[in-house]
Amino acid sequence: MQKIQRPIIFFLIFATMFVLGGIQNTKGIILEKVQNDIQLDISQVGVMVSVFQIGFLLASLIAGILADRKGIKVAMSIGTALMMIGLIGTGAAFTVAFFLGFYLMVGLGIGAMTVSVATLIPIYFKERAGVIFNLANALFGVGMIVTPLILNAIFAQNISWRFFYIGVSVVIAIILFALLSFKPAQPSSAQGQDKVTVKSVLQLFQDRQILLVILFILFYVAAEAGFLNFFPIFYSSLDIAGMDAAQKSSTAAYIIASFAFLFTIGRFVGGIIIYKLGERRTLIVFSLFALLSLIVGRIFMTEFSYLMMLFGLAMSVLFPTAQGIASKLTQQAGSLQGLIYLASGLGGAVVGVVIGQVSKTFGIGNGFNLLILFTAIICLLAFLIRTPKVTDQ
Repeated sequence: MQKIQRPIIFFLIFATMFVLGGIQNTKGIILEKVQNDIQLDISQVGVMVSVFQIGFLLASLIAGILADRKGIKVAMSIGTALMMIGLIGTGAAFTVAFFLGFYLMVGLGIGAMTVSVATLIPIYFKERAGVIFNLANALFGVGMIVTPLILNAIFAQNISWRFFYIGVSVVIAIILFALLSFKPAQPSSAQGQDKVTVKSVLQLFQDRQILLVILFILFYVAAEAGFLNFFPIFYSSLDIAGMDAAQKSSTAAYIIASFAFLFTIGRFVGGIIIYKLGERRTLIVFSLFALLSLIVGRIFMTEFSYLMMLFGLAMSVLFPTAQGIASKLTQQAGSLQGLIYLASGLGGAVVGVVIGQVSKTFGIGNGFNLLILFTAIICLLAFLIRTPKVTDQ
């Protein structure tokens, strides 16, 4: 890799992940303002969320194939262009139909950019992919923490959410400018890239290790999303001596915030951990740590509820570490990363339905206990996953 390329590559990875984290974590805040601004009802807000997620999932698969066929620069350029147009369009929209259309473009753009960055890492950091994935996801977490604070400061000055989206589009334009000056060392992440098709992507499932990693990602996201979505509800349902409903709600919010903080710290430190332990041992150790912290936290929930914060630290390195391992399993890096984000989206979508139905039938306590099952499954999968030996590029 030419030395002059390194600063551009690092900027593309870390700046993009920071922006994506910020956009992802401010959707709810923005939609609340949009609801009042263009008179959305609650069902239309739900449609907006679904449309965004559909756009993200579609782009995840398509962008992966595109990155393998036409190169990472083409895929990421399309993603940044879609995101810029979508952000400017939503910022200027005054009707539900226009906002819906441009919001779909934002989802498509974020999906394409996320997969593009995930494909860029294994191309240039094959041996250190797990380390870079952890750092990139740490910047994603920083974006999730910092951007809502910026948004609140903007609202405090009575500045419209529209200017926020237009401002973010300017940042995306800077990323696009850096991308245009980027000259990939190779035209694609795979040899024989013109042969990459939907059929060839589906054939990836024939590789047992790839299938194990995808299942690992699916159940990992199910456990993480299930905790973030259902822990406050579960904790508020407990009968805890000396605590009223408001105190339980406040404590649950604090634990979730602490989960996010330790989650981000863990990803910053994750690169060092992988460097010392290796990717496979890191995956096994932290999967077991996650299971142990969840079980202990569940047993002592009423007496020592803050133990649940450790679950965030334990979960922090698992997703990017699994990504790093996956990047070594095939030359179709973009296609595989697309499948990984598709699996993560499905894991997040399915868990809500499953836990919701179990909680309705058997009680929220039993619904929450499904997280222990999901975490036990990722422990089993971690033991089955093998890391191939590769050389850095």
